[in-house]
Amino acid sequence: MSILNVEHLTHGFGDRAIFQDVSFRLLKGEHIGLIGANGEGKSTFMNIITAKLQPDEGKVEWAKRVRVGYLDQHTVLEKGMTIRDVLKSAFAFLFQMEEQMNEICDRMGEADEETMNSMMEELGTIQDLLMAHDFYIIDSKVEEVARALGLSDMGIDKDVTELSGGQRTKVLLGKLLLEKPDILLLDEPTNYLDVQHIEWLKRYLLEYENAFILISHDIPFLNSVVNIIYHMENQALDRYVGDYDKFQEVYAVKRAQLESAYKRQQQEIAELEDFVARNKARVSTRNMAMSRQKKLDKMDVIELSKDKPKPEFHFMEARTAGKLIFETKELVIGYEEPLSKPLNLIMERGEKVVLSGANGIGKTTLLKSILGLTPSLKGNVELGDYLSIGYFEQEMAPGNTTTCIEEIWKEFPSYTQYQVRSALAKCGLTTNHIESQVRVLSGGEQAKVRLCKLLNRETNVLLLDEPTNHLDVEAKEELKRALMEYKGSILLICHEPEFYEGVATKVIDCREWALKLS
Repeated sequence: MSILNVEHLTHGFGDRAIFQDVSFRLLKGEHIGLIGANGEGKSTFMNIITAKLQPDEGKVEWAKRVRVGYLDQHTVLEKGMTIRDVLKSAFAFLFQMEEQMNEICDRMGEADEETMNSMMEELGTIQDLLMAHDFYIIDSKVEEVARALGLSDMGIDKDVTELSGGQRTKVLLGKLLLEKPDILLLDEPTNYLDVQHIEWLKRYLLEYENAFILISHDIPFLNSVVNIIYHMENQALDRYVGDYDKFQEVYAVKRAQLESAYKRQQQEIAELEDFVARNKARVSTRNMAMSRQKKLDKMDVIELSKDKPKPEFHFMEARTAGKLIFETKELVIGYEEPLSKPLNLIMERGEKVVLSGANGIGKTTLLKSILGLTPSLKGNVELGDYLSIGYFEQEMAPGNTTTCIEEIWKEFPSYTQYQVRSALAKCGLTTNHIESQVRVLSGGEQAKVRLCKLLNRETNVLLLDEPTNHLDVEAKEELKRALMEYKGSILLICHEPEFYEGVATKVIDCREWALKLS
């Protein structure tokens, strides 16, 4: 049974086409991985099927009475609401049903026999729905999901406006899972989750009976939970049965077959054109030439899709730093309240250190305290000599209306237009992207713009806060290669062991010093 039908979808932004005559269907119980390089339109597709965006052409049709749950990281959480309130709001429709049930009970005293029978029937239906959606064990369900996602440890009655970006995502994910919708739409849900909570989500999705569409660049995670792949490339959407590894096998064979057919056809076209050119002027062979020209005109010419620009990352390196990179002495990080025990950390030249641990325990705050961007509550940080620090932040400042070119020019005013375009192109951005405003780009493309700034500045220390979030597979692989090649020191926050294995010389588990575990 089809839950969602998308037919002849065409959409674009300005002169940049995203989809061209795309069709898609979602069947009951399908676990779909929606994949493609940064900027191919995965999040745009989600916005179209959830009616947040109207397509230029085409039809989006949901089955009747389908409840859709969408993990949207831009949802506004209101001040005064606690984590518990947000999680319980997942059951709002059940509380409404309970009210209906109470109203029916109140009216029963005045009902005649016929009305009473229909009321009893309606009561039975509501009762069945309440039971099916675990209405009578809501509190224990809320506690269970809060525990699994690490929300209990930070206090389930905490105001949601005090949460970090990663913690907010966990709360919204918890609410969505409690809603038990007929279809889950998940846009990069692992971006702000640590290893332990990714494992829990993996188990949850494996046992999930309903359908879901998942956007993710986390290949091990994708492989473990999906059974259908939809691949987005060059304005088209193609369906493959199986996991990501199976898709890669089939895709490679399909591409090889297409390239082979293209070469054969190009050879045939060249021979036909040559024959026409040599024979169309002669009376005796003109008819044969005309016949071959007709064959040429009717030919359905195979076109190979253009290869996307592959990113090339090479960090420019400054003069060698002193032996000490930084030392913290009895450093307590935090804002109004401390997030850590007193910290005595030392990092020396050449070390590549990974900070691991759950969201909200202070990893980003530690980076900002080392840089002096966030004042510490106690203690101090001593920086070494001759440091040239490059800092990669998780997100760009909101409300930015500059184009990619302007963004790089602000950092490097002496660059020519050619140098700016060339630097952005090396990061895997096309001409269309380069001329667009940064805010209209996908999360992965924005990350590439931020990386571009870092790559073109001479550094000997890199402080990187979740640099893999939103990056597609190729960009991640290239970034890992560049970090392994980098001669300077690295302090990296990352929740993907497969990314930092081979890069890190040391992994620090921040739970050892954190006061607030989440």
